[in-house]
Amino acid sequence: MAGADNPRLREIAEAFVRHMHAFAREVKLSEHEYDIGIDFLNRIGQATHDAHNEGILFADAIGFSTLVCLMNNGNGGPTETAAALLGPFWRANSPVTESGASIVRSPTPGPDLFATCQVVDTSGAPVAGVTVDVWQASPIGLYENQDETQADMNLRGRFTTDAEGRFAFRSVKPAGYPVPTDGPVGEMLRAQHRHPYRPAHVHFLGYKPGYKTLITQVFVDDDEHLESDAVFGVTRALIGDYRRHDGGTPPAPGVAAPWYTLSYRFVMQRGESILPKPPIK
Repeated sequence: MAGADNPRLREIAEAFVRHMHAFAREVKLSEHEYDIGIDFLNRIGQATHDAHNEGILFADAIGFSTLVCLMNNGNGGPTETAAALLGPFWRANSPVTESGASIVRSPTPGPDLFATCQVVDTSGAPVAGVTVDVWQASPIGLYENQDETQADMNLRGRFTTDAEGRFAFRSVKPAGYPVPTDGPVGEMLRAQHRHPYRPAHVHFLGYKPGYKTLITQVFVDDDEHLESDAVFGVTRALIGDYRRHDGGTPPAPGVAAPWYTLSYRFVMQRGESILPKPPIK
């Protein structure tokens, strides 16, 4: 690696090769097992396309995505909203949506959810002008790009915080779901006797120049898989209070009980604003 002009490239490449060689020695890797491993990596690439990213799913399923996320976020300590992995289902250019409007863009049966959120800085002051992407799976556990019965960009929206750092939206309560298991990652989970389920959650991505891009998820507090998330994404701070209402006056007409509310405050810290590369189109 000595001829590499980029010192960071040299550092990473040297460490990668060193650890790969150490791994092979530690497990006494056979030639047959080597062939299986290379085939597994090849099939991860072959299973990746515009609507699905098997590589990110693999990194998620071995906890690697969450490790990198935790290593690179949280320097603000308890004053910063905990970050979470981006996941393989974020799409760029979701519809610009007025605060308070619905992100339900095609018939999506499920309990209504009304979310009110605020973005503040580490001193507690509101942050106006933050672009916030919101996306989630439907109550049957599928993102719209996985389900031909949903309209394009269903359960996705892009909001801008007001002078008080606030934004709100209407949706349906998300459900937990299995990660895709029809590819190499599914084979790995089955071989390890692991379930493929993620607890129900809503994704949020906050972006504003001058602030570190916030990528996180807010999990439903009564989900049975909070302690065993297949991609290791749950932290206690990200479990939201999805409050059930069986009576009272709902925030909008025509809402049947039960309906849910979620109130959550996000904290962004100053730093470099970088949008991630969308894992799918």
